[in-house]
Amino acid sequence: MEAEPHSLSIPSHRLRLTGAFGIVWAICLTNWMWIQLDWQVVTWCQAIVFAASLPISIAWIRWARSPKQRHPITLCIVLTIAFVFLWQLSVFSYDLAEWDIARTQLARVGTAALFFVGLAWIVWGVERASQQFESQRQAARAEMPIVLDPNTEAQAFDQATDQRSNHPLDPEAWYYGGHTPKLNQSVAALASYSIAFMLMFLVFTQMGGCRELYEMPAGGGQQQTISQTVKVQKVIKKKYVINPFSAISFKVPPIDEVKLQLTEITKHAYTVGYGQGAGAGFAGGTKQGQVRFIRLEYAGGDWDQDFGIGADVNMLIEYGVRTKQKVAKRTESRTIVQLKNFPAEKSPPMVYLTGQRNISLSDSEVKILREYLLEKHGMIFGDNGGSDGFHNQFVGMMNRVLPNVRPSRIPLDDMIHRVPFQIPFLPYVAPHGGKDALGWRVDGRLVCYYHPGDIGDAWTDDHSGVSPEIYEACYQLGTNVIFYAHAEYSKWLFSRQQRKK
Repeated sequence: MEAEPHSLSIPSHRLRLTGAFGIVWAICLTNWMWIQLDWQVVTWCQAIVFAASLPISIAWIRWARSPKQRHPITLCIVLTIAFVFLWQLSVFSYDLAEWDIARTQLARVGTAALFFVGLAWIVWGVERASQQFESQRQAARAEMPIVLDPNTEAQAFDQATDQRSNHPLDPEAWYYGGHTPKLNQSVAALASYSIAFMLMFLVFTQMGGCRELYEMPAGGGQQQTISQTVKVQKVIKKKYVINPFSAISFKVPPIDEVKLQLTEITKHAYTVGYGQGAGAGFAGGTKQGQVRFIRLEYAGGDWDQDFGIGADVNMLIEYGVRTKQKVAKRTESRTIVQLKNFPAEKSPPMVYLTGQRNISLSDSEVKILREYLLEKHGMIFGDNGGSDGFHNQFVGMMNRVLPNVRPSRIPLDDMIHRVPFQIPFLPYVAPHGGKDALGWRVDGRLVCYYHPGDIGDAWTDDHSGVSPEIYEACYQLGTNVIFYAHAEYSKWLFSRQQRKK
């Protein structure tokens, strides 16, 4: 006697509550990954919802492992869903703690694990469907009348059960062939699943569209060099009345001897920014706007060199301290394709690109970068992270992006080296690509600034062992580049707004 098939008996109230939680969880996931509302109350709500997935997952796993409900398929379904919840909880926790490298690695490992989990379900589903089709053929054969002539019996069986099927889950489908149909079906299932997974991955990672905005801090200021004033304080030493017949002998100071105490005070003689607004910021900015530091992800090399160990965030903090402008609390990274998500007047004024290996870009990525620089008025801040080869890779990349523009040396008297800080020399950690900064200009505007000497290493917590004079100059240069990109972007926004009037 055959055992009755197992049926899932899930309490309706438990299912309804979990379904409602799943909807809320999906909304939080959508906001966290794509919409990105940067409100503190939203962040706390997301944290509560993601944290709630842990006890809910544990409760479902305990239910699936109970003696009444213990069944391999039930347990596997629960574990699969719990894996997705707990994986996203871990990634969100690392994101909240600003452990960027760990978050990136966990996201990649989790994506790979999700692929293999899904593949296991595909294998199980295809095998189960194949067995059902085979059972149907066996049942059809059992219902055939008994015929004494073997040849007649074979012909009848062929007519009844060997009809060419079109169903992809049937291993006897005509397009799987007649020699190794099962193998062909497995290969087709693997290829179809891999393509579908890749397409879904691309869709989910590139979603967001025009909803991703970059807004500069509102305000104004002057595009000038920060002045340094020196106060000279004259301190007159006390005069002494001396008895020449005294037995005490000491050196008599000259009557006119004075002590000069020089106190250098660096102060802002103006507000750092551009435009007529109040406070440090830029014309065309918004109240909720802030200066952000976005690193560009690319294939073929180590785009994440020194990412998450203080380099980028230290530079962002220093920029805020030196300019008094509002800055983001953390740094970010975006793929080249994700630059398409920013509209023309809400795009990042600058993106940072570094590394020491290869830069591999597709033709579509080259086109996106060209549109970002020319049509969205963006700027690339390139930094040679440690090799002569990267210098050639970066120059070659820019030759593809801007084939009609040739790089030129940026002199120290250029505006980008004078505002807001006067840079007396080009600071570097190591001159991997020479000792001169290179620039690509379009209509007089720098669309790309290339630093040849690993400026990012000087921004790290230990400053890579360079002297205070060097890393201070590197912070000043980084401030100048970021400010230049935002000031030029502000001018462009203002001119576009004037044309619309």
